[in-house]
Amino acid sequence: MLDLLLKKAGQSESGFTRKTIRWAITCTAEGRYTGVIALGEGKGRFFDWCPHFSFSELIGGPEPRAHFLAESLATVALYLDDDADEKERSKHLAKHAWFCELLRQASRDAPYLEVADRLLGDPHALAEITAGLAKAKAKSTDSAVVIVEGVNPLERDEWRPWWRQFRQSLRAPQTGASHRMRCIVTGEIVEPMPTQPKIRGLAGVGGLGTGDVLAGFDKAAFQSYGLEQAANAAMSEATATAYTETLNQFISEPKRKVKLGNLLAVWWFSGEAEIPVDDEVMAWFSEPPEQTAGAAERRAHALLTAIRNGQRVELTGNRFVALMLSGAAGRVMVREVMQGSFEELAQHTESWFRDLSVVARDGRGLAPDPKFLAVAGGLVRELKDLPSPWLQQLWRAAVTGGPIPSASLAQAVARARIDVIQDQSANHARMALMKAYLIRNKGDQDMQPYMNPDHPDSAYHCGRALALFARLQRAALGDVGAGVVQRYYTAAAQTPGLILGRLAANAKNHLAKLDGGLAWWYENQLAGIMSRIGDRAPRTLTLEEQSLFALGYYQQLAALNAGKQNNASDQSEKGE
Repeated sequence: MLDLLLKKAGQSESGFTRKTIRWAITCTAEGRYTGVIALGEGKGRFFDWCPHFSFSELIGGPEPRAHFLAESLATVALYLDDDADEKERSKHLAKHAWFCELLRQASRDAPYLEVADRLLGDPHALAEITAGLAKAKAKSTDSAVVIVEGVNPLERDEWRPWWRQFRQSLRAPQTGASHRMRCIVTGEIVEPMPTQPKIRGLAGVGGLGTGDVLAGFDKAAFQSYGLEQAANAAMSEATATAYTETLNQFISEPKRKVKLGNLLAVWWFSGEAEIPVDDEVMAWFSEPPEQTAGAAERRAHALLTAIRNGQRVELTGNRFVALMLSGAAGRVMVREVMQGSFEELAQHTESWFRDLSVVARDGRGLAPDPKFLAVAGGLVRELKDLPSPWLQQLWRAAVTGGPIPSASLAQAVARARIDVIQDQSANHARMALMKAYLIRNKGDQDMQPYMNPDHPDSAYHCGRALALFARLQRAALGDVGAGVVQRYYTAAAQTPGLILGRLAANAKNHLAKLDGGLAWWYENQLAGIMSRIGDRAPRTLTLEEQSLFALGYYQQLAALNAGKQNNASDQSEKGE
């Protein structure tokens, strides 16, 4: 995995990182405070190549240290929470002094930093700044930078040579070959970095807000051969910085990740040519390109056709890498690594949405392409109740084109039954998942998006029969409260042989209450379905057969709702 990250790594350098800065404290060239400005929208604006201390550098001195140029408002402007105790105030006062000292030293190369140092050292200016921040409802943990007369130091280069030299001066000199080891990634002889940089952005999936390490050895149980800290997995500072910065960048990009319960899926593409944003098919799983039926399948098919016809040569050599990440006790947990060609991914995308395509409840077209989390959410009452391993398995099925986990079918069947009994509208994504399971896991090519009157399995037609019995009762008696479906669905879906005969006998009474033409129509439809079931309905149904029953019931109702086979006046049934 580290090798894959290094292959994707662009320009990176130790001591620099990408940061999100929320606020700018502005002043004139003379150091007069002019206000605070929110940078960007939401959490702030990204800046590449910001100066950055490693964790060991940050805690390596006798006094508290702070990052250079950009830090928290508590450090930059002494903007503290009202409940901060004396120890907290003393710590930030020391970090503020260190922050200003760095500005003072770097001002020999970047004179505008001397103005920033003077501003932050003026108690009256600090009082104005904190008042402005309070009015803007800023948080003490928000990051900030000082902009002098429109000059943002994070966008300038004058201070960078000084910064490289200053970081070098903090290191204890090491001599002798005993300090050099072979890098586990590149195979080169290097001076190992004592501690690994941190991966940020996993706080929502078990990680720490301050970041987590991918290779950490802070306990004796993790160490070998008397080696300490990251020497147990030796990497140069350049290598560790490259993979960390690359992964941090992917995690920070909203269109390259999706949160799946307690896991974070992150992906990227590698090839000589960059893939246009509109063609990044991996993102379509979580957010289809259009909220219309079949759009994702059609677009994926068009991409595949263009690749195979040689019209999109730039996509041919591209590959994808997808990671499943979480955090645990300050460590990055890599749950899974998936990779393959872009063409394979496009093919899997097409098959995912094709397998999930299903008729809408009203029967007048296909349901819109479902989002991945809508499919997963169809398995439980609330998405938060879905175990992360199920999400991981389902995501793997989508990305790799593999089978859908069997536990998903059991949950989908159970939830579909609850919808029917409680007279709730059928869930499109839930029905789509059952259909996809039958196609992928059982090879059922007769399972179509719309009702298939020629499906070979009698369980499917048992479901159709129940739907028609329910609609017949409604046509004959009107709304009678708890009808055939609410009373018999569970038993019919599990033991149709014991239930359908009784319902067929009762149907004669309902037919007698209808006008001749309508009675003939229902009788003809029931005869067609019963001929597909055969002489005897199955006594019991397996789990897969129960899903066939549910789909037969749903698709028959959709066909009736569309008015394709029914001239009854009641077209408003919600999916009994």
